[in-house]
Amino acid sequence: MVDAADKTAALTDATRALTTIAAPHALIGGVAVGVHSGVPRATADTDIAIASGVERATVTRALIAAGFRLTGEFAHSMNFRHPTGEPVQIVFDAAFDAMIDRAERLDLGSVSVPIVTKPDLITMKERAASDPARRRSKALQDRADAELLRGDVPDPDEGW
Repeated sequence: MVDAADKTAALTDATRALTTIAAPHALIGGVAVGVHSGVPRATADTDIAIASGVERATVTRALIAAGFRLTGEFAHSMNFRHPTGEPVQIVFDAAFDAMIDRAERLDLGSVSVPIVTKPDLITMKERAASDPARRRSKALQDRADAELLRGDVPDPDEGW
């Protein structure tokens, strides 16, 4: 394993693997918030939504062939770890299918990564924040992310 987890390498490798199996997908979560807001956002993992009709076993095989390690399976997601150590969460939710179809492209050099649009990401964050089963700290982060995406961007020179 290398010294530090590499979000860019994990994202580009996952995109290549998912493209190989023609799995519609898009970047979501904190990394997408940082891209759309222009404000770096600390996040524990890289989140990718996959069209709900894609077979989980096919995704698992493709990511393992690309060097990822499966670390957990849940009702709506699967967790992997990239060889650099970066955690990657793959999310399956039919509510995201149309958002994946509308995804824009993020150029990362040799790879063009699909990323949900800013309005769709706000919708995702508001939905997550309103889930009564969501841990309070995560719901608060989702609300803060939605406001950041709406333009409530901190001025680096403002005090508190």
